Amino acid sequence: MAGRRASLALLVMLFATFMDLLDVTIVTVAAPDIAADLHASQAQLQWMLAAYTLALGSGLITGGRVGDAYGRRKVFLVSLACFAVASAACALAPSAGVLIAVRAVQGLAGGFMVPQVFGIIRSSFEPAAMAKAFGAYGAVQGLASVAGPLLGGALIDADLWGLGWRTIFWINVPVAVLALALGVRVLPESLAPVRARLDVAGAVLVAVAVLLVLLPLVQGRDWGWPAFGWALLAIGLLLLAVFLAYERALTRRGGQPVLDPALLSIRPFNAGLVASVLFFGGLASFFLVLSIYLQAGTGRSAWDTGLVILPYAIGSMITSGAGVALAAQAGRALVVTGALTLAASQGLLCWLVRDGATAPGYWPLAGAMFLGGLGLGLGAPILVNVVLAGVPGRHAGAAGGVLSTVNQIGGAAGVAVLGTVFFNALIPAAGAASGAPEPLFGHALAQVMPWQVATYVLAAVAMLALPKTAATHQQ
Repeated sequence: MAGRRASLALLVMLFATFMDLLDVTIVTVAAPDIAADLHASQAQLQWMLAAYTLALGSGLITGGRVGDAYGRRKVFLVSLACFAVASAACALAPSAGVLIAVRAVQGLAGGFMVPQVFGIIRSSFEPAAMAKAFGAYGAVQGLASVAGPLLGGALIDADLWGLGWRTIFWINVPVAVLALALGVRVLPESLAPVRARLDVAGAVLVAVAVLLVLLPLVQGRDWGWPAFGWALLAIGLLLLAVFLAYERALTRRGGQPVLDPALLSIRPFNAGLVASVLFFGGLASFFLVLSIYLQAGTGRSAWDTGLVILPYAIGSMITSGAGVALAAQAGRALVVTGALTLAASQGLLCWLVRDGATAPGYWPLAGAMFLGGLGLGLGAPILVNVVLAGVPGRHAGAAGGVLSTVNQIGGAAGVAVLGTVFFNALIPAAGAASGAPEPLFGHALAQVMPWQVATYVLAAVAMLALPKTAATHQQ
């Protein structure tokens, strides 16, 4: 496929990708407004983020295989329609519980939609056009990271038609409708040469297991850390063991598991799993707690919060191109440097809020954020390819899918664990702060920042076991 039709098809897929990536970040800026309007608890705020990323991660591998088997164009369009409906349902949500549920549906739709983009580009575009298409995809990732906080802040502050935070979900609907109308006309059908067999049982097992592990971590504070919460955690860990046993048995029978057990015998891959969970877990939780601190703690508006986050996105865009260009020569050094730079950024922020009572000005915050963005740009775009350099070519596709899934699960886990540290710190701070908002939230942020630093330092340590250069084989 080439020419005008190829350009339109790519535009449709990039629109869909942009929406999916935007919805990962845009909700963090809106979290305080959502909490105030829906009377959401702190745990429910965590679930609004974690439900989306967990569902997104759960759908990536299975969604890719459904597209291979039944047609990537068909699955993409159906998923896009479901994403639009779920977005409208989010905008109409009457309660925090309903919003969490439809966020999960929205994330699952995104998880089925995104793999089709890669499949259609690889199977339908000519080699030169394919390279440009993947370059455009990377640019959209950077644009979404900038647009999420800024667009969210602008929409909330504008309060269009009195809708407030609900406009961040309504905006998806006309974009999705336009993409659907174009997609029906220009997207090519694309099928895998061999019909994939779906490991539905494996996908359900791992999703339920991860949910049972995260549930007591997020809800434990509200529940009072009861015995049944710890029991759920134990059951979740047991189900993870059952999942691994089932995947090994399925492999012996000649099936196609969600997670090929052979991958777990590859040392760089195991190190990559650990590094990915830590790296992306720290990232997702950081923006949640920072947004709450900036708005509820320092009195900034949603727009002002987006402006504070903007230098982070700018820093990322500056280094991401250099990181990709140098990955084949110094991949491991780049991702380790990126993780340590993020640790330094979090350490600087920790120092800025160290007494819990002083709200830093814009420029000190912007400096810390810019430094973090430089680290993110060095590490995030190439981490998967560096890990894949240690994986045999025949396993590269499966390993790439698993790593992409783990990135999302790591984000959900980070929101659960580090978000809980932040919200737990609010409770003792309330009495000590005499009701003053700045010391209350500043104290909580000061408590969670050392954990953020430790997360990235540990990620850097895990990355030392990765190959020195990035993979050159196709994912």
